[in-house]
Amino acid sequence: MSSIQDPNDFLRSLFSAAVKQADPMRCVPAALPPKPDGRVVVLGAGKASARMAEAVEAEWGPCEGFVITRYGYARDCQGIEIVEAAHPVPDQAGVDATGQLLEIAEGLGADDTVIMLISGGGSALLCAPADGLTLDNKQTLAADMLASGMPIGDINGIRKELSAVKGGRLAAAVYPAKIVTLMISDVPGDDPSDIASGPTVGHAGNAHLAIATLAKWGVTAPPAIASYLEKGGDPLSPDDPRLAGVENIICAAPSQSLEAAAKIARDAGVDVRILGDALEGEARDLAVTQSELAVQIAEEKLSQPVLLLSGGECTVTRRGDGIGGPNAEFVLAAALALRGHPKIHVIACDTDGVDGAAEVAGAVADPTTLALAEAMEISAEGALANNNAHGFFEAIGAQVVPGPTLTNVNDFRAILVLP
Repeated sequence: MSSIQDPNDFLRSLFSAAVKQADPMRCVPAALPPKPDGRVVVLGAGKASARMAEAVEAEWGPCEGFVITRYGYARDCQGIEIVEAAHPVPDQAGVDATGQLLEIAEGLGADDTVIMLISGGGSALLCAPADGLTLDNKQTLAADMLASGMPIGDINGIRKELSAVKGGRLAAAVYPAKIVTLMISDVPGDDPSDIASGPTVGHAGNAHLAIATLAKWGVTAPPAIASYLEKGGDPLSPDDPRLAGVENIICAAPSQSLEAAAKIARDAGVDVRILGDALEGEARDLAVTQSELAVQIAEEKLSQPVLLLSGGECTVTRRGDGIGGPNAEFVLAAALALRGHPKIHVIACDTDGVDGAAEVAGAVADPTTLALAEAMEISAEGALANNNAHGFFEAIGAQVVPGPTLTNVNDFRAILVLP
């Protein structure tokens, strides 16, 4: 028998459990090797990197180091310097900070060890344009790619072509020092080369593939970037000998957070069905597919609640000028597809606490969502058409706003079907 009292509160508690599972203070110590002899330098970038640095110092005491994180995600560390910059579109602070990090990296020797802390968001925070390119070039392209609906793997592949630090180039700068990279994965499939665009992993793509990908998604590169790619770029091969000694360790992944939420649900008497931890695609389309599945389940003679869990990274193709993100858009599209179904509740949130560019993790929807909006003369259809999911859920008081979570294992989606 289920112990669920309030379905919306229950779904919020599952999201909190998923975030807690990926807290660097929990996962980093388990992956951290014994402290090496000699000089140890901690470097890193990502939304979780400052918290990861805090976790390293909790184990080892004050350390030398330099870490770049998103505005609002800094932590007070004992010895490691924490610098903040912009995400998801890079800024000059990120360029300056990356320059400082590279100076430290290039001053290391064969007797030194680097603990590299990498998490989602590092692609924007580590910003060092390749020769001949500028920050303006990269800002323009980043904004256009994010608005196009392009999958994150494709975006990161292009980023690697245009960077002096991604695609293994940071590791090459650190060479010949030894590198142990601890990663918190925010990418479908947990491929280390995709996490923060793989600063310690070589790039298997090429400029011709990048050109084809931009064309496929209808993105026009700024002239300087187009010219750079047409000349072939300068990728660093995964077989480059400077990368041979790098050890890449994933210490937290989306699947682990889904399992943590699933355990709580099962303990509450819920039948849990995990649909996958690496789902991609247009947020509104995935919402319709999962909502249809939920309706089919609701028509069965259920003896207990059913929970559909999924992770991954959805995308949004910008059609309007509203404030939205893939998780809020998923929930809004699901609410419209469900049309106030009396047995179904939905949540979708980004585990980093930021959905799109809004300081909001996501939203919840229940059987009353559309009726409440209608009573307030708010159009759900209009909000979806204008990509204004955050504006919609803010107006009806259904946002999930945890603030900076200090971690990042991608999207968390849950649909609860009651008997």
